Amino acid sequence: MRMTRRSILGLAISGFIAKAATQSTKNETQKNSMSNSDSDSGIRVLSTWPFGISANDRAMKILMQNGSALDAVEEGVRVTEADPSVTSVGYNGSLDRDGRLTLDACIMDHRGMCGSVACLEHIKHPISVARAIMEHTPHVMLVGSGALQFAEDKGFMRENIVTEDALRRWNEWKQSKAVPPPTPENHDTIGMLALDSKGNLSGACTTSGLSYKLPGRVGDSPLIGPGLYVDNEIGAATATGVGEAIIRVVGSFLIVELMRSGMEPEAACKEAVKRIVKKHPESYSSLQIGFIAIRKDGKIGAYGMRKKEFSYSLTDEQYPQGTVVSAPSWLD
Repeated sequence: MRMTRRSILGLAISGFIAKAATQSTKNETQKNSMSNSDSDSGIRVLSTWPFGISANDRAMKILMQNGSALDAVEEGVRVTEADPSVTSVGYNGSLDRDGRLTLDACIMDHRGMCGSVACLEHIKHPISVARAIMEHTPHVMLVGSGALQFAEDKGFMRENIVTEDALRRWNEWKQSKAVPPPTPENHDTIGMLALDSKGNLSGACTTSGLSYKLPGRVGDSPLIGPGLYVDNEIGAATATGVGEAIIRVVGSFLIVELMRSGMEPEAACKEAVKRIVKKHPESYSSLQIGFIAIRKDGKIGAYGMRKKEFSYSLTDEQYPQGTVVSAPSWLD
């Protein structure tokens, strides 16, 4: 066959296209291989702080029975809400300046549906009230007396959740007139994230807020965006620490969006802390901050502010009894 300039050019172009297609397929295979090696498709639950182990245990039991991530996170954090040894969440939580116990919580599922409650009194499990708001109202958030009325209308029992221990701590603070130190015990939160057997994500966050706060003060914990955010296509994140600083960078939403752009979970958590540092150039070293995140493929990450202060609890098929992991921090 006689080879013309046109036929030679055509063969060259065809060869180039075939080679490019082969290289593209090779690159995609390598990319998928890396993604699979970095991921964990199994069920898992993680929560802020070492006291999250018992909460994780309850959540993991639900996940192991093919329960939903939403049920797991609600039931999990209820364990902490009822635990008097945790003085920053629920029953026996820290009082505000005037000696009242007001609770905040939020919950978010894989569909992007969410519910939130703030400044709720007399109800032991604000996380369940938050879920009821999500499922039985057109609203996302109820606060104060309206939240209490809604809870009672839905059958939640009014209880005395202010303990003698909480009153003792409050009286000691009043007599000392001290400014509450920024320690984990002062404004702790349990935030929990779960991945279920169907690959769906959900999250929950609950707290009694900053100890001896001004009446009416609300931090990040009940706020969808700063305190908790779930996007089932990408991942989920939750926060603990000084709520005002976390609100200023919309921390949890920021982390999920950074993961959307391709950032690894730990790097995304670190970037959120970095943004807080930039906004508080003179005071960041005194801020107790912690973030945890889980990507859709199960990969997790965490980052804190102060050296060796923030840790989280992880429970999955590799650690069925749970393990506490010390997170890297900005001031390490």
